[in-house]
Formats: sequence, C-alpha cells, structure tokens
Amino acid sequence: MGRSTMALLCRKIVPMPLITFEGSEGCGKSTQVKRLASRLEKWGIAAAPFREPGGTAIGEAIRHLLQHSEENHAMTPETELLLFEASRSQLVREKIQPALQRGEWVICDRFFDSTTVYQGAARHLDRGLVKKLNAFAIGDCIPDLTFVLDIDRAIAQSRLGNRKKIRDRMEDESDEFHQRVIRAYRQLAKDEPKRVVLIDGRSSVDAVEQQIWNALAQRFPDLGKHQTPNIKLQTS
Repeated sequence: MGRSTMALLCRKIVPMPLITFEGSEGCGKSTQVKRLASRLEKWGIAAAPFREPGGTAIGEAIRHLLQHSEENHAMTPETELLLFEASRSQLVREKIQPALQRGEWVICDRFFDSTTVYQGAARHLDRGLVKKLNAFAIGDCIPDLTFVLDIDRAIAQSRLGNRKKIRDRMEDESDEFHQRVIRAYRQLAKDEPKRVVLIDGRSSVDAVEQQIWNALAQRFPDLGKHQTPNIKLQTS
C-alpha cells in the first residue's frame, strides 16, 4: 500500500488531534516529541511537531529573549507571562490551526499547561488571570491529549548536567522553583485525568516511548491494533 493511500485510510479512522507534551526541565519530552512524530510518519500519518516558546520566526525570537539573552536577567514574572502568551498566540494562528486544517497530527513540545504551571503555580501569578490569557492565546485549540513526563528533581539535575551547557534562564531557577513545577504538574494530572496522562519519565527512552504509544492506542483504538507500519488498516 502506498504512503498516500495509508494516510487517507488513517484520516478516516483517526481524527486529527492536538497532542501536547509537558514536564519539568530535563524530563525528556523533546526526545519523545521527535519519536512520536517519526513513528506516526512511518504509518503514513502526517505529523507536525512544534515547540514552545517558538515554532515561528516571531516565537523563536521570543524564545531567545526568554531563555538565552543577556537582557533577560531583569525580566519580571509579568513580562515573562505576556511573552509566553505572545509566542503561543502566533504559533496557534500561524502554524497549529493550518496544520490541523490540512489533516495533520499536531504534536507540541509544551503548550498552555506550561504557563499554568510555571507562571501560575511556580511564579505565584494570579491563576485566574493566567487562565484568561491562556484562553485568549489558544482560541479553540484545546489539546486532545497531554502527556506529562514525570521525574524527580535529582534525576532532572543529572540529565541537565550532561547536556552541552547553553545558558537557560528557566533551567537556572532554584531547586525550590523546580519542585513547585513538579508538584503542579502532578496535581494537573489529578485534576484533569481525561486529558492529562502522567508518564513515568524515569524509565529508559524506549520504555517511555512505549508508555506513550500505549496511551495513544487506548485513546485511538484503531491506531493501536498494529505495531508495524505495513499493516492494512480497516476502514469499517
């Protein structure tokens, strides 16, 4: 079966979802975004991976300002919040909505839950305001499924220590800040169990990938009937 035919069959079976990945620094979500996109592509399913902040020319400039620029030392939490929302608003309208309309699976490395957790819980900004700004930025783009890769702070520090070090303002926050982030993500999974799936991020990369695929197969049963990309999918 040709790749295009496979994609058409998949579109009949599986609706085009918005899948988001969340977690504290060093949890491994970026790796899993790439792996999921690659796995879907092998099925002939068009996948559009994006990252936050970023994903557009405007968003990437905001990302640099938020994370790596020398000027961000004096950034206030309120400014940080608005910059994240600006990048998100651009990404949704320039990239995510068009990709969904084209019939692609959208996979996003962070989305509005990051702002709920980092700026709302960890920065202690007004959570009602954060919720309103999130709603304004995303419009009707609510994730169908959100994976939170859960690890403890000690594992995160070990992983971050092995990275090629580029200054990152968020990674350089205090242990107390990152503990608030971890607790807030765990609470999010408890509060929204239908949308948010907590994944044990301490496992190997392959094991985490399989946990994610299993959860997707539960949400989209026809996707999980086969484990190889060369099987003819049933349309009835």
